[in-house]
Amino acid sequence: MLKRWSAFTRFLDDGRICLSNNAAERGVRGIALGRKSWLFCGSDRGGERAAVMYSLIVSAKMNDIDPQAWLADVLARIAEHPVQKLDELLPWNWRGSSAQIRRAA
Repeated sequence: MLKRWSAFTRFLDDGRICLSNNAAERGVRGIALGRKSWLFCGSDRGGERAAVMYSLIVSAKMNDIDPQAWLADVLARIAEHPVQKLDELLPWNWRGSSAQIRRAA
């Protein structure tokens, strides 16, 4: 501990450093709560699909997009959307419909 004392007491000199790790704990709470449910995905493929969906939903949240609105819009549009332009529907490229943009404003 004495060798790491300067790192341990850094929060005393810099007010931006949080004393606790509550923010990190809140960030992984969803993963921990779902862990038991994910045991019952049915198969390896089911688990892979669940991981892909979880990644896309978290990506939507990280891009300040409502995951439910994004997923509803993508599911409604994907059948007629050109295969070559599927990347437009990913959360970081997504532009909602005009009705969704009006609701958000």
